[in-house]
Amino acid sequence: MKSIAIIYGSSTENTKNAALKIAEYLSDYSPTLYDVYHGEEEPFLTHDVLILGASTWGIKDLQDDWSDFYHTFEKLDLTGKTVALFGLGDSFIYPDSFVDAIGIVYETLVEKGCTIIGHVSPEGYHFDYSRALVNGVFVGLPLDDDNDSELTDERIKNWVESLKEHLN
Repeated sequence: MKSIAIIYGSSTENTKNAALKIAEYLSDYSPTLYDVYHGEEEPFLTHDVLILGASTWGIKDLQDDWSDFYHTFEKLDLTGKTVALFGLGDSFIYPDSFVDAIGIVYETLVEKGCTIIGHVSPEGYHFDYSRALVNGVFVGLPLDDDNDSELTDERIKNWVESLKEHLN
């Protein structure tokens, strides 16, 4: 079984709560949770599968902890890693930059030769533009706890199920 790190940054606890829920649904795989706030490189380098959670703040801005760590992140050798992304955003106040943070992280990961899993259809989401929408699909799981919190648990559960084929 592949080792899994769930690495997230969270200012309001929403991304952390999503990470905890993902870990709960993946409990059979014994994932390890890390807060990017601590700036540790080790989890990125020693785990086979990375599940990265980032929220979008304002217009196209990464959450503060991700922003602080990003220069280190860009220098890591993640060649060959399997990565899934999830992100939180507000599709009503920021419909032109909905979950852009996962799009920003995605672009860096693609340059590093990572395999990205966990794409999600935009069906059922309401937004105008997202940097995380590539070739007609989201590059990870978008969550909007501000406006669609009643959908969060089901979206996480379905997304985690779609990841499992890549985790053995």
